Amino acid sequence: MNKYELAVVVSAKIEDDAREQVIEKVKALVERFGGQISDVDEWGKKRLAYEIQKMKEAYYYFIHFEADAEAPGEIEQRIRIMDGVIRYLCVRQEA
Repeated sequence: MNKYELAVVVSAKIEDDAREQVIEKVKALVERFGGQISDVDEWGKKRLAYEIQKMKEAYYYFIHFEADAEAPGEIEQRIRIMDGVIRYLCVRQEA
């Protein structure tokens, strides 16, 4: 099992409850592929480095989890097509 950090940038245009549902779906995906979530860090609304889809701000979430090496690829493949997610990145953390 490797440790990973999944950064998810969620659109600021969607409602609060819809944003929470997006994060719950992402957490469910992690668990579906054998990941064990240790922490969900919500940074809140931040200014983007550059404009994405005519938005200058978005909500940032960082999900820390442990999983097998195949899990991040499967998770990213499904996050890619989720509504509300404008950017994502999963990186392996050093032990």
